[in-house]
Amino acid sequence: MKLLAATAAAATALFAFAAPLAHAADLASPVGLWQNIDDETNKPKALIRITDTNGVLQGQIEKLYRDAGEDQNPLCVKCEGAKKDQPITGMVILTGLKKDGDEYTGGEILDPAKGKTYKSKMHLTDGGKKLSVRGYIGTPMLGRSQTWVRQD
Repeated sequence: MKLLAATAAAATALFAFAAPLAHAADLASPVGLWQNIDDETNKPKALIRITDTNGVLQGQIEKLYRDAGEDQNPLCVKCEGAKKDQPITGMVILTGLKKDGDEYTGGEILDPAKGKTYKSKMHLTDGGKKLSVRGYIGTPMLGRSQTWVRQD
């Protein structure tokens, strides 16, 4: 009986120690749910889920924040190709990012409001609680950044 109690106590202590480590590991990766903040209005725009498939990241819009008078399920009317006139909610807007040191580079990001696709890179900040996402044309100096805030 004492052995069973000691084993249970050890397992509880191990779990209590491992849980914060697992959360810290989660903060070391951009995989998860993020709220993007508009760099022009400073208001939340959407919730984006970033996933990793074989070391390549992609981001999909899960929810849009819309004012009461706005269309709650807008279509990407300015997009071209297969995304033209498709619902923005559920759309993959971030593709092809791969880890490169402390950054994720080599990807593309779609701005559904403008229907334009830009080169993209990103890096974690604030201990993994925030994500700096940059879209640009040509060189990263010719672009704009948004801060995304971790939601999970």
